[in-house]
Amino acid sequence: MSNSSVSPQKLANAIRALAMDSIQKAKSGHPGMPLGMADIAVALWTRHLRHNPKDPKWLGRDRFILSNGHGSMLQYALLHLTGYDLSMDDLKSFRQLHSRTPGHPEVGVTPGVETSTGPLGQGIANGIGMALAEKMLAAEFNRPGFPVINNRTYVFLGDGCLMEGVSHEACSLAGVWQLGKLVAFYDDNGISIDGNVKGWFGDDTRKRFEAYGWNVIGPIDGHSIDAVDQAINEAESQSEKPTLIICKTTIGKGSPKFQGTSKVHGAPLGDEEIAAAKKALGWEYGPFEIPQDVYDAFDARATGEKLEADYQKMFDGYAAAYPELASELKRRIAGDLPANYAETVAQAVEAAEKAAESVATRKASQKALSAICPKLPETLGGSADLTSSNLTNWEGVTAFGTDNLAGRHISYGVREFGMSAIMNGIALYGGFIPFGATFLTFSDYAKNAIRMAALMQIRSIFVYTHDSIGVGEDGPTHQPIEQTASLRLIPGLDVWRPCDTVEAAVAWGCAFEKKNGPSALIFSRQSVPFLHQAGAKADLIRKGGYILTDAESPKAVIVATGTEVSLGSAIQEKLAEEGIAVRLVSMPCTERFDAQDAAYRESVLPAGLPVLTIEAGSTELWYKYTRGNGASLGIDQFGASAPASKLWPLFGLTVENGVARVKDLLH
Repeated sequence: MSNSSVSPQKLANAIRALAMDSIQKAKSGHPGMPLGMADIAVALWTRHLRHNPKDPKWLGRDRFILSNGHGSMLQYALLHLTGYDLSMDDLKSFRQLHSRTPGHPEVGVTPGVETSTGPLGQGIANGIGMALAEKMLAAEFNRPGFPVINNRTYVFLGDGCLMEGVSHEACSLAGVWQLGKLVAFYDDNGISIDGNVKGWFGDDTRKRFEAYGWNVIGPIDGHSIDAVDQAINEAESQSEKPTLIICKTTIGKGSPKFQGTSKVHGAPLGDEEIAAAKKALGWEYGPFEIPQDVYDAFDARATGEKLEADYQKMFDGYAAAYPELASELKRRIAGDLPANYAETVAQAVEAAEKAAESVATRKASQKALSAICPKLPETLGGSADLTSSNLTNWEGVTAFGTDNLAGRHISYGVREFGMSAIMNGIALYGGFIPFGATFLTFSDYAKNAIRMAALMQIRSIFVYTHDSIGVGEDGPTHQPIEQTASLRLIPGLDVWRPCDTVEAAVAWGCAFEKKNGPSALIFSRQSVPFLHQAGAKADLIRKGGYILTDAESPKAVIVATGTEVSLGSAIQEKLAEEGIAVRLVSMPCTERFDAQDAAYRESVLPAGLPVLTIEAGSTELWYKYTRGNGASLGIDQFGASAPASKLWPLFGLTVENGVARVKDLLH
């Protein structure tokens, strides 16, 4: 969009200079990619990207994602030069404590950064999620003459992103979904950390993406700004397919000694080499010195303000013509729940209590979804090819497809990691609350996307069924042992394991309303008895742990989760028959319980009482509740292939063993 008389090559060299200087000052960083992709960046950011540096969250903006996030100084230089609230001092603080320019881009830290990237391949998957959200929201909210949702998603990525399996999972779906407003730029420099990639990356990338159903352009000269500009024009001229632009580049372009080699990938160039590079590039300025004509040429503030003003004028007309649609769109983009949301959840809980059904908790989950989702239009469910097992569809929902953009349940295929990373992109775009499911043991495939959701504090909901040895005959490959504990180790992730239909409804209610972070909901395949006849106790369930059934002057406490709460109840009853009073605590979400004040936690788990914890999985984390005065009944070895009825006694998850363990604690 720039009409400046300044040479485009000078603009690219400004990016290179800032990248070299910042990395050198930090004494760490990755100069190779910023030097190699600077020309591509100039073509996109000065001629095509629609954005407003003065309002980084403007709804009408295009989205830019740096999937190869180690090259973060490229993005920071662009943000600074185009007029975002990112100063030269911020660039000088690159990679330093509490700086706004961390080693890899982090959403919420740096204005203009759309997603946290660095773990390779996830940025392109996030971008696919954003492009999908744009397409679905546009179909729902746009009206003739009012394209209120209408942006492109641009992604930079490298060899490493394309080697990562998650890129295969996600890019395949992008082709199926015909995401015509997605444009990816492949930095094809042939170099990774270990050297020339020919020895380990022999894919024909063009044919690969054509097979996915993408529009593929190139290879083109990635150092020709005009060639990149022309390729972008070509990509934007069609709307049926996502586009991959293959850009042949030289890593570390401009460094006389290191360009084209792996040595320029991840280490500062050194003062001597920087001086040589600047001389070779014709850059005549000192460290962190940018001439005014370069700033003027990059400055996108005036253009961005006009773009947003024009958009706002159009949106105002939309709001006048379609006030209810406009209000609903604003609510959903803001992430606010409907005004009657609390009532909706309360009704779901009340219905569960009245029905008093003894079902598998996966079925309890589906019942909760059927009660809540029809009144929560932003819900967007899905499953990694296990819908009939995970039960993440709900009454009245239709399947999403290119022929049904109003569908609210997505079949992601057998792509657990891709599904999870795409969900993160959907959550980041806004307008939807995504949830997706697989078997609990396969959460390991998706672990880094779950971690990234927690790091970014976004509302992705990860659903896991078949939660224990209760899977039975499928055997140890499908029987989770350590997965629930490993999920609980992720900071900021609420992990729910409900015991019945009431707890399932409360868990879903809390997950949907948690705006500042993700949740994992864990459900069983096998049926469990209904346990809440005496009252739903919804407010207590929301606290994560509570007294389900008490006894007069209890001598011990049983703490259980999920399907094992019914086992704990049976143990409590057997002990009562023998005159031993025991309190039963249901702990559906340890994170919620740990966040309560000390007085509440003490009221549930008095310090003087011994505690027996029961969960059909790893016992490693339960020490914080036994506190040296208790024991844990669980499983710390792999399961076995047999009917579930044979496995519970095999691993000691029986009433008799539980009674004996409590008695041991009392002697």
